[in-house]
Amino acid sequence: MNLKLRILFIAAIITTVATSMFAGGRPDANTVLDKATRKISVSTGAQMNFTISGPRINQSGTLMVKGRKFCATTPIATIWYDGKTQWTYNKQNDEVNIATPTASDQQSMNPYHFLNLYKQGYTKSMTTKSGTYMIHLVGKGKKISEMYVTIDKYYNLKQIKVKQNGGWMTITVSYLRNKHLADSAFRFNSKDYPKAEIIDLR
Repeated sequence: MNLKLRILFIAAIITTVATSMFAGGRPDANTVLDKATRKISVSTGAQMNFTISGPRINQSGTLMVKGRKFCATTPIATIWYDGKTQWTYNKQNDEVNIATPTASDQQSMNPYHFLNLYKQGYTKSMTTKSGTYMIHLVGKGKKISEMYVTIDKYYNLKQIKVKQNGGWMTITVSYLRNKHLADSAFRFNSKDYPKAEIIDLR
């Protein structure tokens, strides 16, 4: 999986899981996932920091989400998606690729399409320790076959461990906060990158 797909995949996983968590008393796994989801899928937007570690990858960045829109930034690349058009800026090449993702592309890369992943045929179990919830999801025949999701007592997403193609990747989330994000935050602004080569693939 190339860097662009890895960044998009991470953005999707974070948003997906985070879009699944709430309730009083002793909540079950679905309730906890539903609550955490609400914290990220607010209409004004949400922002968080993330770190990814796993086979052949060790990367940190920030993710902004607002409905169908997202922006993922790392020291290597930035990806904007405004619900229709996707811009990918490669810092090393000072190059921007513009594309309109197909339905298939969106299903594999766009966080919006992962919001209800946990409802789609995954077996769930949950344990608690010191007010922290750890949810185990298993999906037979799924591209993402297994996940461990850690959520704190305030229903903030803290960590996701994802199993894919036999390997494990860990995504740690920090400084999750709701923000009022303008729609322009999810679109590439050429004025900010005056020397970048723009390649329109639409």
